[in-house]
Amino acid sequence: MLTIRTDLAAEAHQLWRRRAGETTALPGVAAGEEVLEGLPVTRVEILDQEGARALGKPVGRYYTLDVSALWRREEEAPRRCARAAAALLRPLLPEEGLVLAAGLGNRSMTPDALGPLTAGQLLVTRHLGEALPGLRPVAALAAGVLGDTGLEAAEWIRGAAERIRPAAVVAVDALAAGDLERLCASVQISDAGLIPGSGVGNHRKALTEEVLGAPVISVGVPTVVDAATVAVHILEEAGRPPEDCAALHGRGARLFVTPDAIDRQVRELAAVLARGLSLALQPELAYEDLEALLA
Repeated sequence: MLTIRTDLAAEAHQLWRRRAGETTALPGVAAGEEVLEGLPVTRVEILDQEGARALGKPVGRYYTLDVSALWRREEEAPRRCARAAAALLRPLLPEEGLVLAAGLGNRSMTPDALGPLTAGQLLVTRHLGEALPGLRPVAALAAGVLGDTGLEAAEWIRGAAERIRPAAVVAVDALAAGDLERLCASVQISDAGLIPGSGVGNHRKALTEEVLGAPVISVGVPTVVDAATVAVHILEEAGRPPEDCAALHGRGARLFVTPDAIDRQVRELAAVLARGLSLALQPELAYEDLEALLA
C-alpha cells in the first residue's frame, strides 16, 4: 500500500475515513467545517493519544483554511484570506506578552522559502518601545537551515526564546500535501507544535513547548507533493489505478513535485500570512492600518 505523505491533519483525517468508511467515527478526534470571510475552514481536533496514533499527528487543534480564492483572483481575496487567518490564529495566542515569530526553511529554495519570506514582512514591534504605544511586542527571526548554519532551527529558536522569554512562539514553514489540489491552496494553523521537514522525510528537532519553554503555534502551507502520490492521482484520472501502489516509490521515493508558478505563489502567500499574523497579534489595527505601517 502506498503511504500518502501529508503534514495536513485534515488530509490525514480524510484518508482515515476513506479507508475505514465515510460514516465511521474516529475515537479521540472531533472534526467539523465552517466559513470565515467566505472561505471554507476544516477543523480537526485531536483529543487524546488514540486519535494521535490514528492520524499520526500530535494532540492539538488543527485548522485548515482554503485560500484557493487567491488563485481565482476573487474580489478582495488577499484581504479576506489574511483576516480569516487572523481570526483562526487569535484564539490560539496568549492574550498578552511578547511573541516570537520564526520563519523556517531555505530562502534559496523557493518551495521552502515561505517561512523566511513571511518573517521578513511581519510588523515587528519589540524594538519600538514607547514609539508606538498600545502595540504588542513582536520579534521575528529567519532561522536558516542546518546545511548553511550547522545549527538546527530548534537551536536558533530556543536560544532566542531563552534570551527574550516570549509568551508564545509562532513557527511558519512550508509543508507537504497528499493532494495536488491543496498545493499553495491551504493554510494549516495549529497549537500542536511543529517538526520541521517531517512531510518530506527530513525530520529535524521538534518545536514544542517542552523544547522552547513557550507554547508553539504553527502556520504552514503545502508547497510540495510526493511524486509517487502524484503518479497515483494521474493514473486514477486516466482510469488506470495502479495495482501495486507501493511499487511507485522505487527510484522516485525522494522526489517531490511543486507548481510551475511556485515563485509567484510563495511570494503572495508570504504577504498574506504576514498580514494575517500581524492582524492576529495587533487586533486593534485594521487591515488598512497595517498596510500603511508596512508600506
